[in-house]
Amino acid sequence: MLAKTWSASIIGINAFPVEVEVHATERGEQTIVSIVGLPDAAVKESKDRVRSALQSSGFAHPCGNTLINLAPAALKKEGAAFDLPIALAMLAATGHIDRNLLAKTAVVGELALDGSVRPVRGALPIAIKISSKNEINTLLVPYGNAEEAALAAGDFPVIPIHNLRDAVAFFTEGDIFPYKANLQNYIHTHQVDLADFDEIKGQAVARRAAEIAAAGGHNSLMIGPPGTGKSMIAKRMPSILPPMSLNETLETSQIHSVLGMLSDGEPLLNRRPFRAPHHTISDVGLIGGGGNPGPGEISLAHNGVLFLDEFPEFKRNVLEVLRQPMEDGVVNITRAAGSYSFPANFMLVAAMNPCPCGLQNPKLGCRCKADEKRRYRNKISGPLLDRIDLHVEVSQLSHDELLSAPNGENSATILERVILARKIQNERFKDVDFYCNAGMSSKHLQKFCQLGKKSELLLRHAITNFNLSPRAYDRILKVSRTIADLAGQAQISEDHLFEAISYRSYDRTDW
Repeated sequence: MLAKTWSASIIGINAFPVEVEVHATERGEQTIVSIVGLPDAAVKESKDRVRSALQSSGFAHPCGNTLINLAPAALKKEGAAFDLPIALAMLAATGHIDRNLLAKTAVVGELALDGSVRPVRGALPIAIKISSKNEINTLLVPYGNAEEAALAAGDFPVIPIHNLRDAVAFFTEGDIFPYKANLQNYIHTHQVDLADFDEIKGQAVARRAAEIAAAGGHNSLMIGPPGTGKSMIAKRMPSILPPMSLNETLETSQIHSVLGMLSDGEPLLNRRPFRAPHHTISDVGLIGGGGNPGPGEISLAHNGVLFLDEFPEFKRNVLEVLRQPMEDGVVNITRAAGSYSFPANFMLVAAMNPCPCGLQNPKLGCRCKADEKRRYRNKISGPLLDRIDLHVEVSQLSHDELLSAPNGENSATILERVILARKIQNERFKDVDFYCNAGMSSKHLQKFCQLGKKSELLLRHAITNFNLSPRAYDRILKVSRTIADLAGQAQISEDHLFEAISYRSYDRTDW
């Protein structure tokens, strides 16, 4: 007898519906189960888990030959999420549950040998995809994924399942009701347990640059001796970033869901991510890829912060792969099996020492030779440096600053200004697909960054004297626009432009 149900397969960060077909015959002396449709090892092993789960739950395994087809056959199937749909389709094929009802239901879940159902990865993108498919009217998920799936599916019925008996009872008795979740509990909330800017001593210029970066979504590079507060500033960036919108929350949570990184009690990621990979990371670890291409650190930092400490210590080929995602906000990976795109709209914050020893000043004991300093800095290529909006020199703290108590503004005060600036940008860009000034193209710069005659002369003088590239010119205009937004001014003034130019310090030196 033939029975069908629906499930889903994760490719990259997207879910694709899969039809699970089971044809069971009672003929034959031996019980043979075959799975076709490009299954991986985990899917092939499901027949053993299903057999044990059925027997432990008090159901008979089909005798004779059983053929399981996962369609479309050309789509690779991976993971253990097909265990539960295969088991239910087997029971429908042997007449234990209604085949017609099962055919309109989507099911995901990994089976334990005792029949209990374990959570799976990617429940959020699966729920989004399944809820939009007309042929399906219900989704069964493990109880551990119920909140995540219900939040993504909206009004679409999501049924939580503890074990195989629960799943059978839903089809035979119908006494399990859809899971209810409140999306408003997970959006527009700001974390109060983040490290605060009021803990930083001095460094007024670096603090100001951090505020500008947060307000406009700009990339920044801090350079200074060890112990001056570069890492402290970077780690406090999430505390001055505005709460994520609903779309940003779903986009970011989808990536973490696919990798199984949503923790218990956190079905949606409602805080902006902060990723700080070690400098020994590979290019695949940073941008994504692998045998079954998946997202890397830059995608995990989507809508948040990617912090690269000890910037020149990263391998050059690893840093160079950042160039295209920093421009496009997406990373494209091409393999023999196909092409994959992962969102990567992150804000880069990098930190480095001025020389290999970090002291820079001979009076402090620096013995680095000029060619050693040059080789150290040249690990950061010109094209990559050009894509960083803010170059910030973090100076050595004086004795008075070291001994004094921190007295700078706290993160809440800075955040208020950042949110006001972002509101201006949200209104400005309400008809486009980006949210902040860093995303402007040349067309938008011409429209939103018009300069007066004096400001235009100042910028022309800077381009001529500092030999700025066209990309640096665009970056200066974007930063100027953000500084004006923080000041609540519609027109970019000379002061705004001058401050933006001051953050291109490494365009004016022998980098």
